[in-house]
Amino acid sequence: MNPSRPIHPDFQYLLDFKEQEVIDLFSDLRQCILELYPKSNELLYHTHALTAVFSISNKLSDAFCMLPIYTNHLNLGFNKGTLLKDPDKLLTGIGNLIRHIDVRKTSDYKNPKVKALIQEAIDFAIKDMVKPTKSIGKTILKIKKK
Repeated sequence: MNPSRPIHPDFQYLLDFKEQEVIDLFSDLRQCILELYPKSNELLYHTHALTAVFSISNKLSDAFCMLPIYTNHLNLGFNKGTLLKDPDKLLTGIGNLIRHIDVRKTSDYKNPKVKALIQEAIDFAIKDMVKPTKSIGKTILKIKKK
């Protein structure tokens, strides 16, 4: 596995409040996403969940997937999941656009079907982007400090 960009220290601080199993799943899945698309920007939020969003620009609207972290699991979310081909019916959810895969163990995402779905989301985001970005491969903290 190639070395990944480090997790932002402010995000890591909040992440450390989670169970170690969830932290390990997040770290591994994050690494898988960054290996599939190293040029992705990582937008970091703390709203209803601690969330890393992966985008082809510095905009949330150009995101292809996200990792919201909850108490005892995380999701692999697809921002435009309803627009993706999902022949294996991996995606769940009822929103207008967003769909997700529940992640509780590595086998939930370490398989060719999920890898293909992530790649399709990347390709879709690239084709769907309105204007090119100058932000490539950055980590952008969107967490407001108190």
